[in-house]
Amino acid sequence: MIPIEWVCRRVATGSFLKRNPGVKEGFRFSPLKMEMFFKDDANNDPQWSEEQLLEAKFSLAGLTIGQCEVDIMNRSTVAIFEILEKSWATQNCTLVDMKIEFGVNVKTQEIVLADVIDNDSWRLWPAGDRSQQKDKQVYRDLKEVTPEAMQMVKRNFEWVSERVKLLLEHQAGGRVVVLMGSTSDVAHCEKIRKACTSYGIPCILRVTSAHKGPDETLRIKAEYEGDGIPTVFVAVAGRSNGLGPVMSGNTAYPVINCPPLTPDWGAQDVWSSLRMPSGLGCSTILSPEAAAQFAAQIFGLTDHLVWCKLRASMLNTWVSLKLADKKLQACSL
Repeated sequence: MIPIEWVCRRVATGSFLKRNPGVKEGFRFSPLKMEMFFKDDANNDPQWSEEQLLEAKFSLAGLTIGQCEVDIMNRSTVAIFEILEKSWATQNCTLVDMKIEFGVNVKTQEIVLADVIDNDSWRLWPAGDRSQQKDKQVYRDLKEVTPEAMQMVKRNFEWVSERVKLLLEHQAGGRVVVLMGSTSDVAHCEKIRKACTSYGIPCILRVTSAHKGPDETLRIKAEYEGDGIPTVFVAVAGRSNGLGPVMSGNTAYPVINCPPLTPDWGAQDVWSSLRMPSGLGCSTILSPEAAAQFAAQIFGLTDHLVWCKLRASMLNTWVSLKLADKKLQACSL
């Protein structure tokens, strides 16, 4: 365990107000306010600066805590907070602040979240109203511990327990429908489906040609428009892309062009996906994985679980780059 408690704040309250006189309770931090405290019971867990943490030169499981490790813990804390904040917002509940700790995996020397995140880890204010707080602060604020007061604390913890289960429910279902002009494009489309699955988004593959069978293309479009499920269409067509423009001109749903370009004619074929007639709004993304990611970003506006997967993916990408840079510097030295 790394003996540092990381505190992430969205709203000013509690000890922050005592340490920062003049700041009113309810002040909203954007970006999030990060603080760290050295775990030392004898000295009431003093607040530390980043410089103090670096100068401590903690060595745990063979890993020295340097700038790279501090940056990873900082960035991870922010991502974890934002994921939980987005989730609690679906219950009309404000995540005010949160504390977590990290450790070092003794086998891999990786920095990992090493904490139990529960009702003692955060402040929760339903509807952003402190008077309705549901976390352990309710117990701390008791003037007298009575059976009646403990029943109130119990009811608050039960309230949190019931709603935590709801955090894992999708708020709005959605799907991606991939339309390919030919079965020769299946491999390209399977990459889109695989990426969509990683975000928890159902993906359906269909074959239709807007050039050779426009009536069937529009019938398929109507099939997915008629059941009320939010849909993003992805048009996969090489050579002359008729699918994307035809779909975009006939549906209010988002349409993404993802043409499977080839080395010989790709530079010419791509223009049929880029230059659109006026009134058409389909985007063009060449990478099948990136097309799926863009669709996920659309659904993430209304589905917190998809948004959370995107946010976690961003963190993992950032951490992998940070570690790659550290490894390269070590090799250079």
